[in-house]
Amino acid sequence: MTRLAARDVGTWRLVAQRVVPVLASATAVVGHLAAVQAQDLRGAATAVAIRTPARPTADLARALDAGEVVRSWPMRGTLHLIAAADLFWVLELCAARTVTATRRRRADLGIADADLETAHRVAAEFLAGTGRSTRADLLTEFARHGQATTGGRGYHLLLHLCLLGVLCQGPLAGREQTFVLAGDWVRARRTPEDPLAEWTRRYLRSHGPATPADLAAWTGLPLGTARRGFAAVRDEFEAVLVDDVEHLVHPEVPELLATHRRAVRDLHLLPGFDEFLLGYADRSHVLAPGYAERVTPGGNGIFRGTVVVAGNVVGTFTRAGTELDVEPFAELSVPRAKALARRRTGFPSGWLDSVTP
Repeated sequence: MTRLAARDVGTWRLVAQRVVPVLASATAVVGHLAAVQAQDLRGAATAVAIRTPARPTADLARALDAGEVVRSWPMRGTLHLIAAADLFWVLELCAARTVTATRRRRADLGIADADLETAHRVAAEFLAGTGRSTRADLLTEFARHGQATTGGRGYHLLLHLCLLGVLCQGPLAGREQTFVLAGDWVRARRTPEDPLAEWTRRYLRSHGPATPADLAAWTGLPLGTARRGFAAVRDEFEAVLVDDVEHLVHPEVPELLATHRRAVRDLHLLPGFDEFLLGYADRSHVLAPGYAERVTPGGNGIFRGTVVVAGNVVGTFTRAGTELDVEPFAELSVPRAKALARRRTGFPSGWLDSVTP
């Protein structure tokens, strides 16, 4: 079994995630990554754009408007971009745990089963007439039918309907994403024979080297379930040892790395919430634990953008409009500083510079 140095894990993952080499379109990127964390839509659009040749964030807008990509809560109770055709079977695989986990919060908010049934009926009737709705308009319609929406109640009504596959977020209205009836909006659906094996396969192809613990953290599924997923597809992947722990990786990754080694070891700017960090249980292979606080100050769950060199996080950045404020952990060499200047100039911007989350 191949031994992989922990310091090299990041370069393999940059290739698996197709930061290098890039893919043809936003739809191809979302399909390859399987799901892209997207509570920050601008960050998600940037994560997709940097994995395409021309780096346009507008390509994701086109994919959303065309119904090729949607945004919902398929895993971990967290918003993700996902290929529309994958939405329903992934919800069936992963979302039940979130429905159960949010039960107490619904009770605290005074949301009974009858309230959920009312919200379902109101959303179905309202969207049957409008086709799509902004969040504000849909919440106003809930309130008009006696469903209070303040104090987080409206959010949880929308969340629950999305977890059930009644709603999802689809096309844009200006810079705001609208809600649609998922059953009407999603025109084609995939139905894999073995959903757990397929989702594991998709994760490993786009995120390896990875472990069952990584898959469990990414999906929110129990570790035992993740291990069964690994066992189902193990013969399709190569095993490597990282610090004596077995990781699986797609066979194409070392081949692509050999072809693109110089580019992948270059400096890259990755937005906050990028899959490069958030797609794993253990981030220590790419981010030294001593610097973790710099990426998530105060441990508040908000991730800064990262500066990555040779697969390792060497700094952070924040963004205001099209301006980037970069804070390296240590002084960059002259060649790295020049590479940073090039990346800053070409960093994606456009339709999402002042997007509504």
